[in-house]
Amino acid sequence: MPRRPPTSRGKDLFGEAPAEPKPAAAAYRANIDGGSRGNPGPAAYGVIIRDARGEIVAKLKKYIGRMTNNVAEYYGLIAAMDYAQSHAIRALRIESDSELLVKQMRGQYKVKSEDLRPLFERAQKMSKAFDSFRIEHVYREQNREADALANEALDETENKAPGGAASKKTVAPNSKAEPQNAKAELTSSKLEPRKIQARFRGGVLYLLEDVELPDGMVVDVSIHLRPKPPA
Repeated sequence: MPRRPPTSRGKDLFGEAPAEPKPAAAAYRANIDGGSRGNPGPAAYGVIIRDARGEIVAKLKKYIGRMTNNVAEYYGLIAAMDYAQSHAIRALRIESDSELLVKQMRGQYKVKSEDLRPLFERAQKMSKAFDSFRIEHVYREQNREADALANEALDETENKAPGGAASKKTVAPNSKAEPQNAKAELTSSKLEPRKIQARFRGGVLYLLEDVELPDGMVVDVSIHLRPKPPA
């Protein structure tokens, strides 16, 4: 009787077991914030990055020029992801008090602003490079450290400007401080109303003149539509 060739059944039964999956990397947490004094106006972002144990490993802040609040928020998000990727961080959780940014990144809001679209697309591309990426909305009180860094960057830039910080009369949107001359400025604005042209684009009304107003001031806006000039 011919002998059968050996089978691989024994090898299958006693061979090496498949390797266990590697445990997921512990997530770092980044609190981000961006602010603009004037919206648009002088803008900056602040970022606090903590490791998996909750210890702060980085504080980032930067003045980015004349921008809107929402643009500054995206700059902060991109700065946090850039830091994480350059330090081989594979899991990242973002916390932001900007509901617009969070819902746009989650796909719950559409990006209508042409100023935000390239920043949104870049942030989306960067987020896909992580093994794990989450972005969550938090209340402003939970984001104070990042807010403070953004304000520091603005203050430092104003101190370097001609005239120093005393020449500025506005505060960052997230700051609770009020300028000492707010009442006088408010009174003069009532006595001397001004007409200022503005352009509406991407959901934001952009003033075409530099105007310094106290944070929280309410203004009246009269809209007069003008036909577009011929191409």
